[in-house]
Amino acid sequence: MLTKRVIPCLDVKDGRVVKGTRFVNLRDAGDPAEVAALYDQQGADELVFLDITASHERRQILMDVVRRTAEMAFTPLTVGGGVRTVEDIRALLLAGADKVSLNTAAVERPELITEAAERFGSQCIVLAIDAKQVDNSSKFQVPSSKLDNLGLNPEPGTRNPELRWEVYTHGGRRPTGLDAVEWARRGEKLGAGEILLTSMDSDGTKDGYDLALTKAVTDAVGTPVIASGGAGTLDHLYDALTEGGADAALAASIFHFGEWSVQDAKAYLRRKGVPVRD
Repeated sequence: MLTKRVIPCLDVKDGRVVKGTRFVNLRDAGDPAEVAALYDQQGADELVFLDITASHERRQILMDVVRRTAEMAFTPLTVGGGVRTVEDIRALLLAGADKVSLNTAAVERPELITEAAERFGSQCIVLAIDAKQVDNSSKFQVPSSKLDNLGLNPEPGTRNPELRWEVYTHGGRRPTGLDAVEWARRGEKLGAGEILLTSMDSDGTKDGYDLALTKAVTDAVGTPVIASGGAGTLDHLYDALTEGGADAALAASIFHFGEWSVQDAKAYLRRKGVPVRD
């Protein structure tokens, strides 16, 4: 049986790790390199480093911070934020990243996923999806022609009529009109080797992951899915990995502020019968 992964997340703004609620009200959580080194010692399976304002501010990712973080931790590192081109991806891999996460740029130019996967391998390319539940009575204001161009007009009978989630870009600031489940399917077909799925509704609330969203995406794709947004207890991690069907659980608040350690999380999951790495 494949082991499940526990992944601390480093949301970085102005060179510092921060954590907020639903992408706002940020508070400081430390220096990225120092935080990464701590999680490395605790046995984290991977780390995710996201420069959360790079796309919104239309600037390059903080490469020096990425490099310093990679030097301090031997744990596999996924880096995202402000990545626009294949050359950006190459630079991050050379700086020490093991995987690169694409979000805004992938929505704006989906072929970037394929170009990156063909050059570096799908195992290096993560499609990050920030999703927010929408009122079922509302309609995404996107022309059908645009959905066709992205390959996102779903086949009849494939969409759950009860729940829908919209993809947001630019650090959760800009709605796209894209259905999150259909975009995950399309991203997989384009070559993404993993999906990093964040519920904007649950992010930072500590009320638990959006299990309906997580399950909808894990049922829709065959690539590994990382559940993100809402972890407040160790039970929440368990729920995401079992009921939600996720391959990995990403968390920030419960680790950053000392409520639980990565070792605590793994020991708990192991006791509950979830296979995790030592």
